[in-house]
Amino acid sequence: MRILLLSQFFAPEPHFKGLPFARELSRRGHEVEVLTGYPNYPGGKVYPGYRIRPWQREVMDGITVNRVPLYPSHDRSAVRRIANYASFALSASVLGPFLVKRPDVVYVYHPPATIGLPAIILRALRGCPVVYDIQDLWPDTVASSRMMTNRRLFSVLDRWCRLVYSRVDRLVVLSPGFRETLVNRGVAAEKIDVIYNWADETRLRQAGRDNDLARRLGLAGHFNVVFAGTMGTVQALDAVLESARICAATLPDVQFVFVGGGVDKTRLEQRAAELRLPNTRFLPRQPMEAIGAVLSLADAVLVHLKDDPLFRITIPSKTQAYLALGRPVLMAVAGDAADLIAQSGAGVTCPPENPAALADAVKQLRTMKASEREAMGAKGKAFYDRELSLRVGVEKFEKVFQAARSAVAGTTATDRPQSTISTTAKPENRRAA
Repeated sequence: MRILLLSQFFAPEPHFKGLPFARELSRRGHEVEVLTGYPNYPGGKVYPGYRIRPWQREVMDGITVNRVPLYPSHDRSAVRRIANYASFALSASVLGPFLVKRPDVVYVYHPPATIGLPAIILRALRGCPVVYDIQDLWPDTVASSRMMTNRRLFSVLDRWCRLVYSRVDRLVVLSPGFRETLVNRGVAAEKIDVIYNWADETRLRQAGRDNDLARRLGLAGHFNVVFAGTMGTVQALDAVLESARICAATLPDVQFVFVGGGVDKTRLEQRAAELRLPNTRFLPRQPMEAIGAVLSLADAVLVHLKDDPLFRITIPSKTQAYLALGRPVLMAVAGDAADLIAQSGAGVTCPPENPAALADAVKQLRTMKASEREAMGAKGKAFYDRELSLRVGVEKFEKVFQAARSAVAGTTATDRPQSTISTTAKPENRRAA
Protein backbone atom coordinates (compact mmCIF):
# COMPACT_ATOMS: atom_id res chain seq x y z
CA MET A 1 0.00 0.00 0.00
CA ARG A 2 0.94 3.64 -0.40
CA ILE A 3 0.53 5.09 3.11
CA LEU A 4 0.59 8.77 4.03
CA LEU A 5 1.45 9.59 7.65
CA LEU A 6 -0.15 12.91 8.63
CA SER A 7 1.22 14.22 11.92
CA GLN A 8 2.18 17.63 13.25
CA PHE A 9 5.14 15.97 14.99
CA PHE A 10 7.90 13.93 13.36
CA ALA A 11 11.64 13.26 13.62
CA PRO A 12 13.89 14.81 14.74
CA GLU A 13 11.21 15.59 17.32
CA PRO A 14 10.79 12.82 19.92
CA HIS A 15 7.82 10.88 18.57
CA PHE A 16 7.54 7.11 18.90
CA LYS A 17 4.89 6.87 16.17
CA GLY A 18 6.95 8.93 13.78
CA LEU A 19 10.06 7.65 12.04
CA PRO A 20 10.13 4.22 13.81
CA PHE A 21 6.55 3.59 12.65
CA ALA A 22 7.33 4.76 9.11
CA ARG A 23 10.47 2.61 8.93
CA GLU A 24 8.65 -0.51 10.06
CA LEU A 25 5.87 0.01 7.52
CA SER A 26 8.49 0.56 4.80
CA ARG A 27 10.37 -2.57 5.89
CA ARG A 28 7.16 -4.51 5.36
CA GLY A 29 7.00 -3.38 1.75
CA HIS A 30 4.72 -0.36 1.92
CA GLU A 31 5.48 2.96 0.23
CA VAL A 32 5.41 5.55 3.01
CA GLU A 33 5.26 9.33 2.75
CA VAL A 34 4.95 11.90 5.55
CA LEU A 35 3.21 15.27 5.81
CA THR A 36 4.35 17.19 8.89
CA GLY A 37 5.55 20.54 10.22
CA TYR A 38 8.95 22.03 10.96
CA PRO A 39 10.40 20.46 14.09
CA ASN A 40 10.02 22.64 17.20
CA TYR A 41 8.71 20.35 19.95
CA PRO A 42 9.16 20.39 22.93
CA GLY A 43 11.09 23.65 23.20
CA GLY A 44 8.99 25.72 20.81
CA LYS A 45 12.09 26.72 18.80
CA VAL A 46 12.77 25.48 15.27
CA TYR A 47 15.53 22.87 15.36
CA PRO A 48 19.02 23.73 14.06
CA GLY A 49 19.34 23.00 10.35
CA TYR A 50 15.73 23.96 9.64
CA ARG A 51 14.06 27.27 8.90
CA ILE A 52 10.42 28.06 8.21
CA ARG A 53 9.79 28.03 4.46
CA PRO A 54 6.62 27.56 2.36
CA TRP A 55 7.51 23.88 2.15
CA GLN A 56 10.45 21.53 2.36
CA ARG A 57 10.97 17.98 1.13
CA GLU A 58 13.63 15.70 2.61
CA VAL A 59 14.34 11.97 2.76
CA MET A 60 14.89 10.29 6.11
CA ASP A 61 15.90 6.61 6.09
CA GLY A 62 14.31 6.26 2.66
CA ILE A 63 11.05 7.96 3.77
CA THR A 64 9.93 11.10 1.90
CA VAL A 65 9.07 13.80 4.46
CA ASN A 66 7.12 16.88 3.37
CA ARG A 67 7.17 19.83 5.77
CA VAL A 68 4.78 22.78 5.74
CA PRO A 69 5.01 26.00 7.78
CA LEU A 70 3.65 26.55 11.27
CA TYR A 71 3.95 29.00 14.13
CA PRO A 72 6.51 27.44 16.49
CA SER A 73 5.43 27.53 20.14
CA HIS A 74 4.97 25.08 23.00
CA ASP A 75 4.87 27.36 26.02
CA ARG A 76 2.01 27.67 28.50
CA SER A 77 0.23 30.44 26.56
CA ALA A 78 -3.10 29.12 25.27
CA VAL A 79 -3.15 31.73 22.49
CA ARG A 80 0.30 30.77 21.17
CA ARG A 81 -0.44 27.05 21.51
CA ILE A 82 -3.64 27.51 19.47
CA ALA A 83 -1.64 29.46 16.88
CA ASN A 84 0.82 26.58 16.67
CA TYR A 85 -1.92 24.00 16.10
CA ALA A 86 -4.05 26.11 13.76
CA SER A 87 -1.16 27.27 11.57
CA PHE A 88 -0.07 23.71 10.84
CA ALA A 89 -3.65 22.61 10.15
CA LEU A 90 -4.13 25.41 7.64
CA SER A 91 -0.76 24.83 5.92
CA ALA A 92 -1.33 21.09 5.68
CA SER A 93 -4.85 21.63 4.33
CA VAL A 94 -3.82 24.15 1.66
CA LEU A 95 -0.43 22.76 0.61
CA GLY A 96 -0.62 19.11 1.59
CA PRO A 97 -2.87 17.83 -1.21
CA PHE A 98 -0.46 19.26 -3.80
CA LEU A 99 2.75 18.06 -2.16
CA VAL A 100 1.98 14.38 -1.57
CA LYS A 101 1.24 11.50 -3.89
CA ARG A 102 -2.27 10.08 -3.83
CA PRO A 103 -2.18 7.53 -1.00
CA ASP A 104 -4.15 4.32 -0.61
CA VAL A 105 -4.75 5.26 3.02
CA VAL A 106 -4.00 8.21 5.29
CA TYR A 107 -2.86 7.57 8.86
CA VAL A 108 -3.54 10.57 11.11
CA TYR A 109 -1.93 11.12 14.52
CA HIS A 110 -4.15 13.01 16.96
CA PRO A 111 -3.48 15.30 18.93
CA PRO A 112 -3.97 18.08 18.27
CA ALA A 113 -7.64 18.02 17.25
CA THR A 114 -6.95 20.57 14.52
CA ILE A 115 -5.23 17.75 12.58
CA GLY A 116 -8.75 16.68 11.62
CA LEU A 117 -9.03 19.56 9.11
CA PRO A 118 -6.29 18.42 6.68
CA ALA A 119 -7.44 14.83 7.21
CA ILE A 120 -10.95 15.64 6.03
CA ILE A 121 -9.67 17.76 3.12
CA LEU A 122 -7.27 15.06 1.94
CA ARG A 123 -10.06 12.51 2.05
CA ALA A 124 -12.38 14.79 0.05
CA LEU A 125 -9.81 15.83 -2.58
CA ARG A 126 -7.94 12.53 -2.98
CA GLY A 127 -10.75 10.08 -2.24
CA CYS A 128 -8.57 8.07 0.15
CA PRO A 129 -9.68 6.47 3.42
CA VAL A 130 -8.52 7.99 6.70
CA VAL A 131 -7.48 6.04 9.80
CA TYR A 132 -7.53 8.40 12.77
CA ASP A 133 -5.31 7.45 15.74
CA ILE A 134 -6.58 9.08 18.96
CA GLN A 135 -3.80 9.40 21.53
CA ASP A 136 -5.46 12.11 23.63
CA LEU A 137 -9.19 12.33 24.14
CA TRP A 138 -10.12 15.92 23.30
CA PRO A 139 -11.69 18.08 24.63
CA ASP A 140 -11.30 16.11 27.87
CA THR A 141 -7.50 16.40 27.95
CA VAL A 142 -7.65 20.15 27.32
CA ALA A 143 -10.09 20.57 30.20
CA SER A 144 -8.00 18.41 32.54
CA SER A 145 -4.85 20.42 31.76
CA ARG A 146 -6.80 23.69 32.29
CA MET A 147 -5.43 25.01 29.01
CA MET A 148 -8.99 25.97 28.11
CA THR A 149 -11.54 27.16 30.68
CA ASN A 150 -14.05 28.92 28.41
CA ARG A 151 -17.17 26.72 28.29
CA ARG A 152 -18.23 28.03 24.88
CA LEU A 153 -14.86 27.20 23.32
CA PHE A 154 -14.95 23.82 25.02
CA SER A 155 -18.34 23.13 23.43
CA VAL A 156 -17.05 24.18 19.99
CA LEU A 157 -14.06 21.86 20.34
CA ASP A 158 -16.30 18.99 21.39
CA ARG A 159 -18.55 19.47 18.35
CA TRP A 160 -15.50 19.67 16.08
CA CYS A 161 -14.13 16.37 17.40
CA ARG A 162 -17.47 14.66 16.90
CA LEU A 163 -17.59 15.97 13.32
CA VAL A 164 -14.11 14.64 12.58
CA TYR A 165 -14.96 11.23 14.05
CA SER A 166 -18.01 11.05 11.79
CA ARG A 167 -16.02 11.91 8.65
CA VAL A 168 -13.05 9.57 8.99
CA ASP A 169 -13.23 5.90 8.03
CA ARG A 170 -11.68 4.18 11.03
CA LEU A 171 -10.68 5.22 14.55
CA VAL A 172 -7.83 3.65 16.51
CA VAL A 173 -7.63 4.21 20.27
CA LEU A 174 -5.04 3.26 22.88
CA SER A 175 -7.30 1.65 25.49
CA PRO A 176 -10.64 -0.12 25.94
CA GLY A 177 -11.81 2.86 28.02
CA PHE A 178 -11.28 5.27 25.11
CA ARG A 179 -13.34 2.98 22.91
CA GLU A 180 -16.12 2.74 25.49
CA THR A 181 -16.22 6.52 25.87
CA LEU A 182 -16.47 7.14 22.13
CA VAL A 183 -19.22 4.55 21.76
CA ASN A 184 -21.11 6.34 24.54
CA ARG A 185 -20.71 9.53 22.51
CA GLY A 186 -22.37 7.99 19.50
CA VAL A 187 -19.46 6.63 17.45
CA ALA A 188 -20.24 3.27 15.86
CA ALA A 189 -18.49 0.50 17.79
CA GLU A 190 -17.51 -1.37 14.62
CA LYS A 191 -15.60 1.73 13.47
CA ILE A 192 -13.20 1.68 16.44
CA ASP A 193 -10.18 -0.56 17.02
CA VAL A 194 -8.03 -0.75 20.15
CA ILE A 195 -4.30 -0.95 19.44
CA TYR A 196 -2.11 -0.51 22.48
CA ASN A 197 0.91 1.76 22.14
CA TRP A 198 4.44 0.42 21.99
CA ALA A 199 7.61 1.85 23.55
CA ASP A 200 10.24 3.83 21.65
CA GLU A 201 12.20 0.66 20.93
CA THR A 202 14.74 2.37 18.68
CA ARG A 203 16.09 4.48 21.56
CA LEU A 204 15.16 2.45 24.63
CA ARG A 205 18.21 0.42 25.60
CA GLN A 206 18.08 -2.72 27.75
CA ALA A 207 20.87 -2.60 30.32
CA GLY A 208 22.22 -4.75 33.10
CA ARG A 209 22.78 -3.43 36.59
CA ASP A 210 25.74 -1.03 36.72
CA ASN A 211 26.98 -0.82 40.32
CA ASP A 212 29.32 2.08 39.55
CA LEU A 213 26.37 4.05 38.13
CA ALA A 214 24.31 3.16 41.22
CA ARG A 215 27.01 4.64 43.47
CA ARG A 216 27.35 7.78 41.34
CA LEU A 217 23.59 8.41 41.40
CA GLY A 218 23.20 7.67 45.10
CA LEU A 219 21.12 4.53 44.53
CA ALA A 220 23.49 1.94 46.01
CA GLY A 221 22.34 0.28 49.22
CA HIS A 222 18.68 1.26 48.86
CA PHE A 223 15.43 -0.31 47.75
CA ASN A 224 14.73 2.16 44.94
CA VAL A 225 11.22 3.07 43.83
CA VAL A 226 11.81 5.05 40.64
CA PHE A 227 9.47 7.51 38.95
CA ALA A 228 10.83 8.53 35.54
CA GLY A 229 9.30 11.17 33.30
CA THR A 230 7.48 14.48 33.41
CA MET A 231 6.76 16.00 36.80
CA GLY A 232 3.67 18.13 36.28
CA THR A 233 0.40 18.79 37.99
CA VAL A 234 -1.37 15.79 36.47
CA GLN A 235 1.19 13.43 38.01
CA ALA A 236 0.02 14.54 41.51
CA LEU A 237 3.40 13.71 43.03
CA ASP A 238 2.65 15.39 46.36
CA ALA A 239 0.89 12.14 47.25
CA VAL A 240 4.12 10.25 46.50
CA LEU A 241 6.08 12.59 48.79
CA GLU A 242 3.56 11.94 51.54
CA SER A 243 3.96 8.21 50.98
CA ALA A 244 7.72 8.69 51.26
CA ARG A 245 7.13 10.36 54.63
CA ILE A 246 5.19 7.31 55.79
CA CYS A 247 7.83 4.91 54.49
CA ALA A 248 10.65 6.85 56.16
CA ALA A 249 9.39 5.65 59.53
CA THR A 250 8.52 2.07 58.59
CA LEU A 251 10.80 1.09 55.68
CA PRO A 252 14.10 2.92 56.29
CA ASP A 253 15.97 1.42 53.31
CA VAL A 254 13.29 2.44 50.78
CA GLN A 255 14.22 5.43 48.61
CA PHE A 256 11.90 7.28 46.21
CA VAL A 257 13.82 8.44 43.15
CA PHE A 258 12.40 11.04 40.75
CA VAL A 259 14.08 11.18 37.35
CA GLY A 260 13.18 13.85 34.81
CA GLY A 261 11.95 17.42 34.56
CA GLY A 262 8.72 19.31 34.31
CA VAL A 263 6.94 22.42 35.50
CA ASP A 264 6.40 21.01 39.01
CA LYS A 265 9.87 19.60 39.68
CA THR A 266 11.35 22.61 41.50
CA ARG A 267 8.33 22.92 43.77
CA LEU A 268 8.45 19.20 44.56
CA GLU A 269 12.13 19.43 45.48
CA GLN A 270 11.34 22.33 47.78
CA ARG A 271 8.45 20.42 49.31
CA ALA A 272 10.65 17.38 49.98
CA ALA A 273 13.16 19.67 51.70
CA GLU A 274 10.42 21.27 53.81
CA LEU A 275 9.25 17.81 54.91
CA ARG A 276 12.89 16.86 55.62
CA LEU A 277 12.50 13.61 53.75
CA PRO A 278 15.72 11.60 53.93
CA ASN A 279 14.45 9.03 51.46
CA THR A 280 13.83 11.09 48.32
CA ARG A 281 16.27 11.82 45.52
CA PHE A 282 15.79 13.95 42.40
CA LEU A 283 17.84 13.25 39.28
CA PRO A 284 17.96 15.26 36.04
CA ARG A 285 16.17 14.33 32.84
CA GLN A 286 17.87 11.45 31.02
CA PRO A 287 17.97 10.88 27.25
CA MET A 288 15.97 7.85 26.13
CA GLU A 289 19.19 6.09 25.21
CA ALA A 290 20.38 6.36 28.84
CA ILE A 291 17.18 5.79 30.80
CA GLY A 292 17.41 2.00 30.50
CA ALA A 293 20.62 1.99 32.55
CA VAL A 294 18.98 4.10 35.26
CA LEU A 295 15.80 2.03 35.37
CA SER A 296 17.84 -1.17 35.66
CA LEU A 297 18.78 0.08 39.14
CA ALA A 298 15.10 0.29 40.16
CA ASP A 299 13.65 -2.35 42.45
CA ALA A 300 10.24 -1.07 41.39
CA VAL A 301 9.15 1.52 38.80
CA LEU A 302 6.28 3.83 39.64
CA VAL A 303 3.42 5.19 37.53
CA HIS A 304 1.29 7.81 39.26
CA LEU A 305 -1.42 10.19 38.01
CA LYS A 306 -4.05 12.22 39.79
CA ASP A 307 -7.41 10.63 40.46
CA ASP A 308 -9.34 11.90 37.44
CA PRO A 309 -11.98 10.12 35.32
CA LEU A 310 -9.92 10.80 32.19
CA PHE A 311 -6.92 8.91 33.54
CA ARG A 312 -9.03 5.84 34.32
CA ILE A 313 -9.33 5.26 30.59
CA THR A 314 -5.79 6.05 29.51
CA ILE A 315 -2.49 4.18 29.70
CA PRO A 316 0.52 6.40 30.49
CA SER A 317 3.23 5.92 27.87
CA LYS A 318 5.87 5.08 30.49
CA THR A 319 3.92 1.86 31.19
CA GLN A 320 5.10 0.29 27.92
CA ALA A 321 8.70 1.38 28.54
CA TYR A 322 8.67 -0.12 32.02
CA LEU A 323 7.26 -3.40 30.70
CA ALA A 324 9.71 -3.52 27.79
CA LEU A 325 12.63 -3.12 30.20
CA GLY A 326 11.35 -5.93 32.41
CA ARG A 327 11.05 -3.99 35.67
CA PRO A 328 8.35 -4.74 38.30
CA VAL A 329 5.68 -2.02 38.07
CA LEU A 330 3.92 -0.18 40.88
CA MET A 331 0.83 1.19 39.13
CA ALA A 332 -0.92 3.96 41.07
CA VAL A 333 -3.44 4.70 38.31
CA ALA A 334 -6.98 3.33 38.30
CA GLY A 335 -8.81 1.75 35.39
CA ASP A 336 -7.29 0.51 32.13
CA ALA A 337 -3.65 0.97 33.16
CA ALA A 338 -4.17 -1.04 36.35
CA ASP A 339 -6.02 -3.70 34.37
CA LEU A 340 -3.04 -4.04 32.03
CA ILE A 341 -0.62 -4.60 34.92
CA ALA A 342 -2.96 -7.12 36.53
CA GLN A 343 -3.35 -8.97 33.24
CA SER A 344 0.37 -9.12 32.58
CA GLY A 345 1.33 -10.08 36.13
CA ALA A 346 4.04 -7.44 35.96
CA GLY A 347 3.53 -5.76 39.31
CA VAL A 348 1.12 -4.45 41.92
CA THR A 349 -1.54 -1.76 41.79
CA CYS A 350 -2.98 0.75 44.24
CA PRO A 351 -5.39 3.71 44.08
CA PRO A 352 -3.97 7.07 42.93
CA GLU A 353 -3.49 9.99 45.33
CA ASN A 354 -3.63 7.62 48.32
CA PRO A 355 -0.32 7.86 50.21
CA ALA A 356 -1.17 5.11 52.70
CA ALA A 357 -2.17 2.67 49.96
CA LEU A 358 1.00 3.49 48.01
CA ALA A 359 3.12 2.89 51.11
CA ASP A 360 1.39 -0.48 51.59
CA ALA A 361 2.11 -1.40 47.97
CA VAL A 362 5.78 -0.46 48.42
CA LYS A 363 5.89 -2.61 51.54
CA GLN A 364 4.36 -5.51 49.59
CA LEU A 365 7.11 -5.29 46.99
CA ARG A 366 9.86 -4.71 49.55
CA THR A 367 8.97 -7.82 51.54
CA MET A 368 8.99 -10.05 48.45
CA LYS A 369 12.03 -12.07 47.56
CA ALA A 370 14.18 -10.49 44.88
CA SER A 371 13.51 -13.52 42.70
CA GLU A 372 9.76 -12.89 42.93
CA ARG A 373 10.18 -9.29 41.81
CA GLU A 374 12.42 -10.37 38.94
CA ALA A 375 9.76 -12.90 37.91
CA MET A 376 7.23 -10.05 37.79
CA GLY A 377 9.54 -8.07 35.53
CA ALA A 378 10.07 -11.07 33.27
CA LYS A 379 6.32 -11.56 32.95
CA GLY A 380 5.96 -7.91 31.98
CA LYS A 381 8.69 -8.19 29.34
CA ALA A 382 7.12 -11.32 27.86
CA PHE A 383 3.71 -9.63 27.82
CA TYR A 384 5.16 -6.58 26.06
CA ASP A 385 6.89 -8.68 23.40
CA ARG A 386 3.75 -10.73 22.80
CA GLU A 387 1.04 -8.04 22.93
CA LEU A 388 2.42 -4.49 22.83
CA SER A 389 5.62 -4.39 20.78
CA LEU A 390 6.21 -2.34 17.64
CA ARG A 391 6.03 -5.50 15.52
CA VAL A 392 2.66 -6.52 16.96
CA GLY A 393 1.22 -3.00 16.77
CA VAL A 394 2.22 -2.47 13.15
CA GLU A 395 0.71 -5.83 12.18
CA LYS A 396 -2.60 -4.66 13.67
CA PHE A 397 -2.37 -1.30 11.92
CA GLU A 398 -1.77 -3.04 8.59
CA LYS A 399 -5.05 -4.91 9.02
CA VAL A 400 -6.89 -1.71 9.90
CA PHE A 401 -5.41 0.05 6.85
CA GLN A 402 -6.45 -2.82 4.59
CA ALA A 403 -9.96 -2.89 6.05
CA ALA A 404 -10.35 0.88 5.51
CA ARG A 405 -9.03 0.63 1.97
CA SER A 406 -11.30 -2.28 1.13
CA ALA A 407 -14.38 -0.55 2.55
CA VAL A 408 -13.79 2.60 0.49
CA ALA A 409 -13.15 0.48 -2.60
CA GLY A 410 -16.59 -1.07 -2.09
CA THR A 411 -15.34 -4.51 -1.13
CA THR A 412 -15.72 -6.52 2.05
CA ALA A 413 -12.62 -6.86 4.17
CA THR A 414 -12.28 -10.52 5.05
CA ASP A 415 -9.38 -10.03 7.43
CA ARG A 416 -11.04 -8.15 10.27
CA PRO A 417 -8.36 -6.73 12.61
CA GLN A 418 -8.00 -8.02 16.12
CA SER A 419 -9.00 -4.85 17.95
CA THR A 420 -8.25 -5.79 21.52
CA ILE A 421 -6.34 -8.29 23.52
CA SER A 422 -8.19 -10.22 26.17
CA THR A 423 -8.72 -8.11 29.25
CA THR A 424 -9.63 -8.53 32.84
CA ALA A 425 -11.00 -5.02 32.95
CA LYS A 426 -13.58 -4.20 35.58
CA PRO A 427 -16.29 -2.00 34.03
CA GLU A 428 -16.74 -0.10 37.28
CA ASN A 429 -13.14 1.12 36.96
CA ARG A 430 -13.94 2.98 33.74
CA ARG A 431 -16.29 5.86 33.38
CA ALA A 432 -17.14 7.95 30.35
CA ALA A 433 -15.16 11.15 30.47
